[in-house]
Amino acid sequence: MSDMITIRRIEPADKTAWAALWKAYLDFYESSVSDAVYDTTFDRLCSDTRPNQNGFLALQGNVPVGLVHYIYHPHNWRLEDVCYLQDLYADPSVRGTGVGRKLIESVYAAADTDGCPSVYWLTQDFNAEARKLYDRIAILTPFIKYVRP
Repeated sequence: MSDMITIRRIEPADKTAWAALWKAYLDFYESSVSDAVYDTTFDRLCSDTRPNQNGFLALQGNVPVGLVHYIYHPHNWRLEDVCYLQDLYADPSVRGTGVGRKLIESVYAAADTDGCPSVYWLTQDFNAEARKLYDRIAILTPFIKYVRP
């Protein structure tokens, strides 16, 4: 298998590999979703009628080893949409090889192409390894997230 990493949009034929990567991502955050959410999310990521919900896979050779999902949405403080990078995952076997950076930079490029200059994401404070990358390619903000109980 080639060490070359390529990034491409998620395609309908990717469902099994995508689901395995997304399950591993959710497991990392000690979370899970129903089969209906897996199916609906995947369908949305591949749909031409849902242009604001997107995803990329990172491939090593022909093997998917990472994923990123991103969502465009309006923002009351901007004329253009903003981009929320919702999920980012690299298989442990490829961490530290630039996969995460390539996935984030692919979202940056897509957002630029689509006229969406702001990209943001959230992570848990204990995600120290990923935060080393984030600190190099983004700006840490002082915002704290709250959710409805």
